[in-house]
Amino acid sequence: REYDGFDPSKNPNSCDKIFRAQQIRNKMREGVVPPSLDFKPSTAAEAAKKGFHFYSMLQTEDGHWAGDYGGPHFLMPGIIIAWYVMGKPEELLDAHQRQMMLHYLSVHQQSDGGWGTHIESPSTMFGTVMCYVSMRLLGAPKDSEACTKAQAFISNEGGAVFTSSWSKFWLCLLGCMEWEGHNSVPPEMWLLPNWFPFHPGRLWCHCRMVYLPMGYLYGSRFVYSDAETDPLIASLRKELYNEPYDTIRWSSTRHHVAPMDNYSPIPLFMKVAQDALAVYETLWIIQPFKRLVRKFGLDFCVDYMAAEDQQTNFIDIGPVNKALNMLSAFHAAGNDAKCATVQKHIMRVPDYLWVAEDGMKMQGYNGSQCWDTSFAIQAMSECRLLDTFSETSANVWTYLERTQILSTEVSTSSPAYEFESAYNREKYYRHVSKGGWPFSTSAHGWPISDCTGEGLKGVLCLRKNSETIKQGVKDGSLNAISDERLYDAVNVMLTLQNEDGGWATYENNRGFGWYEQLNPSEVFGDIMIDYSYVECSMATLTGLAEFHHEFPYHRTKEIRHALDRGKEFMKSIQREDGSWYGSWACCFCYGCWFGIEGLVTAGEPTSSPVIKRCCEFLLSHQRTNGGWGEDFTSCYDKDYAENGMHSYGDDGSGVVNTGWALLALAAAKCDDIIAIRRGVKYLMQRQLPSGDWPQEGIAGVFNRACGITYTAYRNVFPLWALGRCIEVYGRLLNDEISDEDAVKRIQRYRQLEESGLLTRTE
Repeated sequence: REYDGFDPSKNPNSCDKIFRAQQIRNKMREGVVPPSLDFKPSTAAEAAKKGFHFYSMLQTEDGHWAGDYGGPHFLMPGIIIAWYVMGKPEELLDAHQRQMMLHYLSVHQQSDGGWGTHIESPSTMFGTVMCYVSMRLLGAPKDSEACTKAQAFISNEGGAVFTSSWSKFWLCLLGCMEWEGHNSVPPEMWLLPNWFPFHPGRLWCHCRMVYLPMGYLYGSRFVYSDAETDPLIASLRKELYNEPYDTIRWSSTRHHVAPMDNYSPIPLFMKVAQDALAVYETLWIIQPFKRLVRKFGLDFCVDYMAAEDQQTNFIDIGPVNKALNMLSAFHAAGNDAKCATVQKHIMRVPDYLWVAEDGMKMQGYNGSQCWDTSFAIQAMSECRLLDTFSETSANVWTYLERTQILSTEVSTSSPAYEFESAYNREKYYRHVSKGGWPFSTSAHGWPISDCTGEGLKGVLCLRKNSETIKQGVKDGSLNAISDERLYDAVNVMLTLQNEDGGWATYENNRGFGWYEQLNPSEVFGDIMIDYSYVECSMATLTGLAEFHHEFPYHRTKEIRHALDRGKEFMKSIQREDGSWYGSWACCFCYGCWFGIEGLVTAGEPTSSPVIKRCCEFLLSHQRTNGGWGEDFTSCYDKDYAENGMHSYGDDGSGVVNTGWALLALAAAKCDDIIAIRRGVKYLMQRQLPSGDWPQEGIAGVFNRACGITYTAYRNVFPLWALGRCIEVYGRLLNDEISDEDAVKRIQRYRQLEESGLLTRTE
């Protein structure tokens, strides 16, 4: 009742109405009563309790919170093209799914006829070519209004020869571009010795696992088997280009890219290398050698992809390599979609699909389940509501227990566990996995530093602060999580610390900064190696610090040393203006929260100049309505969005950014109580009668240039901020205390606290 119908011209972000309504209906059938629409909270504590009452109704039966993790427009086209070239198997995409996908593509087409790289992006050739081809493969007539407008957009930009390299790759697979139009992706690179300065095993795992199947398919020169006889392909060859297909000199188009796609221009060195590889691909005198090493390279790729499939239970690390690995398995099986391996891939495709009011989309992962759930339970703990919503807490415990990677009886008996041996980890370039927590599910199998840190903190806060969990573990109604399993998590985090003292995502940084000179993608920045990030560093630092508090005698020297090095790294990447750049969400409010929280939890005093400068930065960006706001341009430009969340927020502010800013300021015990009160009041005013908050602009980002949706954030972070502000500022948030009186009281509180006469509880 609180939302209008989906209108992308007002906001292209879905509200997740379908899933949320379904969950609430199911809970009401079970007798759960939703929050009263008539009750309007008058205090921050009442707002937090109502918000968690609502949010607890969205919890799934296995204990996690699900949500839309879509946004990028180049993901779903991959699975659609794979479906088409594999013979359109109904079990891969059925008629209903295809109809919903076509609807999604239709509603997100922009007025200029194009699609962006993601839902808030201006139109790009990357997004437009991928989405247009997908519409045609799904049955949209070429003379429909949508297709006609898209054709005009593509033609005005010079035709599909000016789309980016990833888009060109899919066109080659489909038979809508000749392989000569794509730069070489030689699979024999994997045969280089591991000590070689530029070895693909040194790449960031997402980059590595995408270019692995790309190398196989390129080296095999895979093309849709019916491309030359399929009338739709013949038509697309006309629709996509400004000149007749047979007259295009494909080799001369390899470096073509539209300016709108060229976010990360290919450096001269890489262009020279690509030109040299083009000679390698065609020079007759070296073809016998190339054929020999290519055969071995292709064999290695098949083996490596099979290992990735097994380790991830055929989910694979992400949606791009999921579609490419499946297509590679199809080719390796002699183009047999009924092959057992291909069928196992097909059965895992639904893990990536999500339905919202804008249709069906492919998510940026198989979900963000563990990440969102770890945050949610910590927020509930800081709101002191763990035992108020005891069933919710118990379900989270069960979920986190089952989700720890290779740590349960089921997971240790799976094929994935065999790859945890030192031999297999070295062979397939994998870091230790046992004991980590994933971004999504245990079946996915890739642990991440920050997800492990947040998962560990979620378990620790439940063990420490919930009587429900203590009693459930004691009486056997809940499975225990042994100390040894927590030690395994700590081992993962300690071994992931980089030489610079920070933490990257999945692995240690194995490469060098100059690898970015070989970035072939054009559309993404910083994809070649696994950098140390403020987010990963904070989550790991705080996870280690909280573990050390509970287990002071386990690997004591190592943990203290890691904390000291991590603190210094965090300080070293603080920007001159006091902020931290957030690499995985929008953007500086997010980075500042991670920066302050990481340092304070690791022992940095709140009086530190580092902390004070960040607080000043945040306070300088508070808007007149009391909130904070940024949009995707902060990430893209690496500069705070001048107009805040101008397009999809509330007068430039947004509830998620405000939540992050308040979490940071409260962690720093910021004395500007008026700013804190205004921020809290803003969150309370924006809370909907149901206890939910409105969906605003896109919250997530990756590789600097692509936004991604987290619908859970609009609940988790306002709630967490309310809980923390209540914990730190107490009654000073209440309206009966004037601003003037609040300022005097906090000054007095700080004096008492510094003298040791005031406890945290008081």
